[in-house]
Amino acid sequence: MPSATPAATPTSTAQPAAVSGEAEALLRTLRSGWMLVDRSDRVAAHSDDVDALGLVRDVDLRHDAVRDVVRRSRRENRVIETDLNLARGPIEGAELDLRVRVAPLNADIVVVLVEDRTQARRIEETRRDFVVNVSHELKTPVGGLRLLSEAVEDAADDSEAVARFAARMKTETVRLSNLVQEIVDLSRLQGADTIATAKPVDLAECAHRAVEETRLLAEGRGISLSVRTDEGPHLVLGDESLLTTACRNLVNNAVNYSGDETRIVVAVSSEDDSVAVQVTDQGVGLSAAEIERIFERFYRVDPARSRQTGGTGLGLAIVKHVCANHGGQIRVWSEPGVGSTFEMQIPACNGERAGRETSELADTPREPVSAAAGRTAETKDKL
Repeated sequence: MPSATPAATPTSTAQPAAVSGEAEALLRTLRSGWMLVDRSDRVAAHSDDVDALGLVRDVDLRHDAVRDVVRRSRRENRVIETDLNLARGPIEGAELDLRVRVAPLNADIVVVLVEDRTQARRIEETRRDFVVNVSHELKTPVGGLRLLSEAVEDAADDSEAVARFAARMKTETVRLSNLVQEIVDLSRLQGADTIATAKPVDLAECAHRAVEETRLLAEGRGISLSVRTDEGPHLVLGDESLLTTACRNLVNNAVNYSGDETRIVVAVSSEDDSVAVQVTDQGVGLSAAEIERIFERFYRVDPARSRQTGGTGLGLAIVKHVCANHGGQIRVWSEPGVGSTFEMQIPACNGERAGRETSELADTPREPVSAAAGRTAETKDKL
């Protein structure tokens, strides 16, 4: 079980001990995350990735487990190296696997080196079955193209049949292209270090961009798409391209499983510790059994509909991995025949780094969000 964030620990009001410029400059050359903690357990300085991991709030250590290791190292005046499993930010279920090395620097300062192993563990867990699944999924369009090419060869003298088979070949190549692109996206999520390239991102902007990229598809079926946001801010720390992809996949999924002349609402809201994107549709809805499996790779609720829309079964799996890489979670409320609401929740971007970079983001007015817009199910399934 991860160590819970200490709720009762008050924020320090005094300033942490000063750190020499030489020591801080040396630490900034390290590839590991780092913190300098004074004898009052206040953080005198730290790297940006430590902030992104949610280990520090202002000048305080957020986790009791880290504080205990720091105190032990100071008390015993020795280097301590240990593995810690911690809650990542305020969102329940998001975890960090850390390798922590703690050593007294001098009488006042303890240095904490942090290696994030969360990504390595996730890659190891998923790599075993991923290749098998990909191989199976690639066989279908490749096999279809082979059969269609043989049919074209056999019907060489029938121009009408050739045209028909060519159209089907085009459909299969589009499906194959989409599948390959989503495999690349998923591989990027499993291999890239999101924290290393993290920067403040306006999640509301990601949602607006995703809706605009999907609007033509929706309008072709008479589906109304709208975005609602509260006053914000909607800043999170992460990869803008991945977050936009996650939002787009949620909107695409809503369009693909909605009937003609229906409505989809995308709502962006912020709380003290997180920013949420909700996508609510009036589609076919999901049963409890389907909810248990929809984030599995290559799972399709309706295979026939997926073939018709070009779905690969990877879109929601990508959303799940994007959320996990950003310390967030994805949840769904649904009722068969009524519709679904998918909610992507990401930890808010707080602290000194956000303050330095927030001014670079445009402050765009948004329409206020309607409370419980379109929510249809009475039960909540946490995934």
